[in-house]
Amino acid sequence: MGTKRDSPVNVLSQWLRKRSMKVKILLGTLLAFCALVVLKFTIKDSDFFFKASETIHIVGLIVLIYKLFAHKTCSGLSLKSQELTALFLTTRLGCSIYMESNIHTVLDLIFLLSTLLVIWLIRFKLKSSYIKEFDNMRLSFLAVPSTLLAILIHPYTKHIWIARVLWAFSVYLETISILPQLRHMQKAKIVETFTGYYVFALGVSRFFALAYWIIHTYDTRGKYLYFIGYGYLWMLAAFLSEIIQSFILADFCYYYMKSNQNGRDGKRGY
Repeated sequence: MGTKRDSPVNVLSQWLRKRSMKVKILLGTLLAFCALVVLKFTIKDSDFFFKASETIHIVGLIVLIYKLFAHKTCSGLSLKSQELTALFLTTRLGCSIYMESNIHTVLDLIFLLSTLLVIWLIRFKLKSSYIKEFDNMRLSFLAVPSTLLAILIHPYTKHIWIARVLWAFSVYLETISILPQLRHMQKAKIVETFTGYYVFALGVSRFFALAYWIIHTYDTRGKYLYFIGYGYLWMLAAFLSEIIQSFILADFCYYYMKSNQNGRDGKRGY
């Protein structure tokens, strides 16, 4: 009988660990492309992509909360990123209630409540392990440009102007909300395992959202980016926001894989 060490998963894990960073990135890119092709030919309901994206993000956040309670430390986690997340979620939830009120509204509410719990844990219950000096990015540097961009470029729908601007603001702020977490990690040069799992879930979440844009743009031969009624610049800006956020998360994954080469459990330095 074979042992757990000889299982296909462990053998594959050992093989991947020995590969160079360039090979890992190439394999990750090929895997993402294959997943994109599979989604295109198997998923017919476009709303599935958004439901999957939000659900995976919530699951990742719930796992993070469990780890925070279990390890009793928030070392390696950025409070600023969580506060930005709460801000764009509050904005998006308000717009969602006013504009549509559907299943996405419920998911955003669960997402917001979970994020607020993480913020409470960092600020009060686990504040002794919070490394403030590594989390010093000023929120105004991210919120103000997002506000200005939202005023200039936003969807043109039947809803009132302020609702359209706030919706655009939530989209732009979500795009860069992970930057404080990335900067925190780069300064600390350590990736906590539970933090890595959370951002990995966030990366998978954004993959589904980006897959929606790529598949629909491909199917319409690019016409989807000029969807009538929403404004040419808005559709392009929303698509670019998805791409930028994916690149930011890809940068995190690069550092996470790099740190993985120096350890297996707990803190991983690079």
